[in-house]
Amino acid sequence: MNPMKYVLIVAGGKGLRMGCELPKQFLPIGGKPVLMRTIEAFYAYSPEIRIILVLPCNQQAYWNELCLKHGFSIPHQIADGGETRFHSVKNGLAFVTTPGLVGVHDGVRPFVAQEVIARCYSLAAGKQAVIPVTDVVETVRHLVGEGSETVSRDAYKLVQTPQVFDADLLKQAYEQPYTSHFTDDASVVEALGKPVYLTEGNRENIKITTPFDLKIAAALLDSCSI
Repeated sequence: MNPMKYVLIVAGGKGLRMGCELPKQFLPIGGKPVLMRTIEAFYAYSPEIRIILVLPCNQQAYWNELCLKHGFSIPHQIADGGETRFHSVKNGLAFVTTPGLVGVHDGVRPFVAQEVIARCYSLAAGKQAVIPVTDVVETVRHLVGEGSETVSRDAYKLVQTPQVFDADLLKQAYEQPYTSHFTDDASVVEALGKPVYLTEGNRENIKITTPFDLKIAAALLDSCSI
């Protein structure tokens, strides 16, 4: 029997780095808000997946307007965003009511590959904590005092989402007190002393946070449409 699958799609951006008032998750690419394309990626993976959208309270009415405008009807629940990403995920976990697997994904990563989603959930069924990563392709320097030094990029990986976990494990992890060291879900789980396993992500799975990222997203969308 396949485990119940959930995904928490966390969208709390304010659009500050975009230089505009509209939060980045609502910006259009190819005529459709980024956030809708992100949700569509998980629905395409499995129409049975339970989608929980974590959104600030003051953005929920606008999201409902966008859904009406675009005829967006993919089933999803809405949880209230919190003060930090940690608190937002914790709020979303309140909607996870049965044992299973929970993925946590950035709302502004609409180009996650289907095979990456599938692999993360499949591996998490056995390993309990799995995150997608990509290689570092540029030279990396480590700041030391007033100077810096080159370090081996082979010792580092770039982390993406979805980060997928056993539901009970993730809930237990989020019972811990918040600290600023919790930069993603893997860091919260690691604080329990649990290992986190890595799997290959996809380079196209960019996080759209700047105007330049929007240009890249438009190009990726065009290439997918050919």
